[in-house]
Amino acid sequence: METPTQRTKRILAMSLRNQDDSSEPRALIIGEDLHKTYYLGRTELRVLRGVTVAIEAGALVAITGASGSGKSTLLHVLSGLDVPQRGQVYYRNDPLFEPEGARVIPVGRDSDGSVVDRRGMEKQRGASYSAMQVFESRRNEMRNRRFGFVFQFYHLLPEFDVLENVMLPHMVGSTTASWLNGRSAAQARALGLLERVGLRERLKHRPNELSGGERQRVSIARALMNQPEILFADEPTGNLDGKTGRAIFDLLKELNEGGQTIVMVTHDRELAHEANRTVNLVDGQMDTNE
Repeated sequence: METPTQRTKRILAMSLRNQDDSSEPRALIIGEDLHKTYYLGRTELRVLRGVTVAIEAGALVAITGASGSGKSTLLHVLSGLDVPQRGQVYYRNDPLFEPEGARVIPVGRDSDGSVVDRRGMEKQRGASYSAMQVFESRRNEMRNRRFGFVFQFYHLLPEFDVLENVMLPHMVGSTTASWLNGRSAAQARALGLLERVGLRERLKHRPNELSGGERQRVSIARALMNQPEILFADEPTGNLDGKTGRAIFDLLKELNEGGQTIVMVTHDRELAHEANRTVNLVDGQMDTNE
């Protein structure tokens, strides 16, 4: 039977270029044989069809492909925002999802708009509810502390000013006591991040008082608030004009050159070519011709 170490080396050999098999694996995240299907009424949409990919430490990886190829779905599964029906994601060799058959999977929306999560809820023999809770709790911790997220449409809270939006991940991940005790340090970090993204003078502005590029810079600062190991960016330049999008990408490259691991979905081939590595999807599968 294949050991976890052997499995890791096999996956790395499939997905990383110029990787020496005798060296220690450098991958932070490995997605193995990922399958994801959505349902809309009676329509079945197979979005991921057996994708295997590894993300190494310090990389800037661009996920590309035509509209509907599964780019965003792959990013959401790798980051624990969505749950695959089949396959597994390993973060530092630890599985992110429950065993297959024991996963509660929101797979789409019914014809009336209600969320469909009945498929994939089969009971795994010997899998207790408390055991499943361990996986969910771990994913919550990863999404708050280990992973940072940047989205195309920013998702800033309109009632919060710039500084409050950036501090939000720290607030969410803290108890009342730890928040009160660590507020000054958190505020100092948020100020430093805003200075780094060029928004030190916009602290008290609300999102509706900012340009699109400024809002995206706020969202990047927010994503970095808890010092994540991996930054996941879903079309971070897709809602911006060419010049502003270029400036946002240059900021991401600067962060990467400082050691930040970044996984970015983009439809912009020119930007993708500047990444360390490109993962191209075609109809939910890795493009083997790349």
